[in-house]
Amino acid sequence: MSSLTPPQADPNEVLRETEAAVEKIAAARDEIARVIFGQESVVERALITLLSGGHGLLVGVPGLAKTKLVETLGTVLGLDARRIQFTPDLMPSDILGAEVMDQAPDGSRSFRFIQGPVFSQVLMADEINRASPRTQSALLQAMQEYHVTIAGHRHDLPRPFHVLATQNPLEQEGTYPLPEAQLDRFLMQIDVHYPDREAERRILLETTGAEETAARTIMSAEDLTASQQLVRRMPVGESVVEAILHLVRSARPGEGETDDELSSLIAWGPGPRASQALMLTVRARALVDGRLAPSVDDVLALAEPVLQHRMALTFAARADGHTIRGLIGKVKARIG
Repeated sequence: MSSLTPPQADPNEVLRETEAAVEKIAAARDEIARVIFGQESVVERALITLLSGGHGLLVGVPGLAKTKLVETLGTVLGLDARRIQFTPDLMPSDILGAEVMDQAPDGSRSFRFIQGPVFSQVLMADEINRASPRTQSALLQAMQEYHVTIAGHRHDLPRPFHVLATQNPLEQEGTYPLPEAQLDRFLMQIDVHYPDREAERRILLETTGAEETAARTIMSAEDLTASQQLVRRMPVGESVVEAILHLVRSARPGEGETDDELSSLIAWGPGPRASQALMLTVRARALVDGRLAPSVDDVLALAEPVLQHRMALTFAARADGHTIRGLIGKVKARIG
């Protein structure tokens, strides 16, 4: 099996770095599990998102510890975390910051830039779909370009920089659908479901006492950055690359790799950014699991969170009861 490892990568060095990173990531995952109960898949996907250097969209009804998860991730990974509660009256300057005029004792005046909460390493955008589209779009440049422009001046954001946004289902009152362009900026959509009975029992017993478990710092921003660079150097087999290409291209209407039945159900499909996202996330998933290289199983496991917010059904498909998840399942079946 051929490999796409960069020619300058030393296999022994990559192996040593991988083993060290796996140990730290495992410790961080265990620490998160002390605070977040019954959401193992959600925690895994959130870690994969950060290790891949991307942004995550956490979707679920209120009360499922989405905000608590983001706070815990910031603490455990040693990142400077800030939180924005999105509301309908939130303005772009409330996120990015603004220039104010200072007057010196001698009467001279000058402008000074006051940074907004976007200047952090982990920005928790809580209930992002409760803000107006104008305010939602204020995050676009920051998420993609890692800098903001205020009054014609560029201001670079700290690195690493990640947005972990929470979103209520769109059928909830007082929400605005996120624009497709902004949805595409999120590496993965992570669906948060209700915990099972045993997990909820543990929540009842461990979170309602006199003392609540507090997370400890396990990693640092430098450790996370090193792990992100390692993810990009991990080898990827040709079979994995072909699986990614076939999966993404089969989810597009009018592509040669999409059969007529599927193509008639898809209004618009994922672009090349989805392929890039899968290429990174399958490596990160292998690292989280303690493996040295990803497999086709990783592609299938991450197909839904990577693709579901990057495609839409036709009106006829929705009327016939089809769902995005079901459609992705059909595409996966052709690969698996």
